[in-house]
Amino acid sequence: MYQEFYGLKELPFNLLPDPDFLFLGSQYRQALSMLEYGLTKDGFTVITGDIGTGKTTLIRKILERDDSRFTVGLLNNTVVYEKRELLRWILFSFGVSHQEDGQVGLYDQLTRFLIKEYKEGRQCVMIIDEAQKLDIDFLEQIRMISNINYGKHLLIQFILVGQPELRIILRRPELHQFAQRISVDYHLKRLSELDTHSYIMHRLSVAGGDPFLFDDAAKSLIWKHSGGMPRLINVLCDTSLVYGYAVEVKKITSEIVGQVISDKEHGLSPIREEEFAKLDAGYEALKK
Repeated sequence: MYQEFYGLKELPFNLLPDPDFLFLGSQYRQALSMLEYGLTKDGFTVITGDIGTGKTTLIRKILERDDSRFTVGLLNNTVVYEKRELLRWILFSFGVSHQEDGQVGLYDQLTRFLIKEYKEGRQCVMIIDEAQKLDIDFLEQIRMISNINYGKHLLIQFILVGQPELRIILRRPELHQFAQRISVDYHLKRLSELDTHSYIMHRLSVAGGDPFLFDDAAKSLIWKHSGGMPRLINVLCDTSLVYGYAVEVKKITSEIVGQVISDKEHGLSPIREEEFAKLDAGYEALKK
């Protein structure tokens, strides 16, 4: 609708995860570095963040890499997480057809596949998204599978990605052994006001548009009413562009954004500074 009017090659604020639009602000650059580092380490990598903070986009960035050193599989939230199905899903994610039905046969097939990949110079990495849905028995089975080795070398690494409650689950006494194996751990916070400005400008630039299409007051208002949540920033920006196109203005102002917020007041609850400060404080308390 507004793409041609604003000189955009593509829609800049699509809600679908797109690694081409990954905003490498300070925390996202660090999170990506931690993920890449985790690929080289024994043990588990854990990445957490609230809904809409960009976890899946980070994962997609890792998956799109053409790196012959790694064989990467992904289990996402379309999977029904049942312990008895874990081996089958891992094989499926690695693209391995399995003829076995029993757990012993599936385990043997997975072990043979991991050894083959290792001998050919590839490290196997399994990414599990929405990992906060995993129960203790499932996590314990993951720990046992992570012990598969060839001589002194562990053959599979796990990256767990989930919402903040995953951190609470992993602190349970029953998962003490699991927690000791976590080598990389990072939590994505909401964007600051400055990062929100940069985020909006970045996405407009990637889409081929004017990075200054939104004035500073508009960007600050978007930050205030989104709480720095990337997904909500996208919703407000996208709708603001529709409103701007409707009245044929070439600059998105705080007045336009304010109208969007007013019209969405029953569907998008504002998150004020003091509210998400409490969320961050709650996360810091979990770390202690």
